[in-house]
Amino acid sequence: MSDEMFARIAAALERMSSAPPPPPDFDAAEGFVWHVDPDRLVPVPRIARVGIDLLVGIDRSRDTLLANTLRFARGEAANNALLWGARGMGKSSLVKAVHASAAAEAPGLKLVEIQREDLPSIGRLLGLLRDAPDRRFLLFCDDLSFSHDDSHYKTLKAVLDGGIEGRPANVLFYATSNRRHLMPRDMIENERSSSITPSEAVEEKVSLSDRFGLWLGFHPCTQDEYLAMIRGYCDAHGLAIGDADLRAEAIEWSQTRGGRSGRVAWQFFTDLAGRRGLPIA
Repeated sequence: MSDEMFARIAAALERMSSAPPPPPDFDAAEGFVWHVDPDRLVPVPRIARVGIDLLVGIDRSRDTLLANTLRFARGEAANNALLWGARGMGKSSLVKAVHASAAAEAPGLKLVEIQREDLPSIGRLLGLLRDAPDRRFLLFCDDLSFSHDDSHYKTLKAVLDGGIEGRPANVLFYATSNRRHLMPRDMIENERSSSITPSEAVEEKVSLSDRFGLWLGFHPCTQDEYLAMIRGYCDAHGLAIGDADLRAEAIEWSQTRGGRSGRVAWQFFTDLAGRRGLPIA
């Protein structure tokens, strides 16, 4: 093949290849969402969250996660955290609220959300974040769990506690899940009953959660906590309602929903505010 032909091929390949994306502008926002195809960090102008003082009934988890986050924001040692337990009890709300509180003290702290299905690309994301050593990043994956045929957990295991590079010093990983071990119970039981070496198979599946230095459990709230959540929302938004009326309506609402949780409390307050003609910012 002639030199001219090589030159033509090289020119064609150069035209076909896309230019590398520009480096992220981390001054554009406090939060970002990671997307792939192509890889990019999309700024979030306004993070959807509630104030940390409105999160009722999770005091121990709140204080523990806030202290851990503040240490990380100050450049001190901190642990990856898994927030697990009852649905609707404020796990993801707590992560976002804690970030807001810590970022007020350390403005360089950014929140980056990654979807569970994009975990195979997490190595590329960490490469971008590692290249911004003057920033600190809370990497957040909401509703993290894995099915029996899902191998994404192996990628995450290597990132959290393995590989020769290791996790960048300016990145901390927070995840929420309804499952303590991130795997369905029947998947673990199946490994015990069908594997040639059951103990090794189970250990391999549940060892991912061991990579998180903090396990914070969330449990169903009591009726008093449920009512206190709603009262807090009413006071914060200036909605006046008597205790007797609030109690009667809120309990009836929870009965129609089949349970009490922070999410149910917020849904009741949203309905109440709408009936009173009160917009919620």
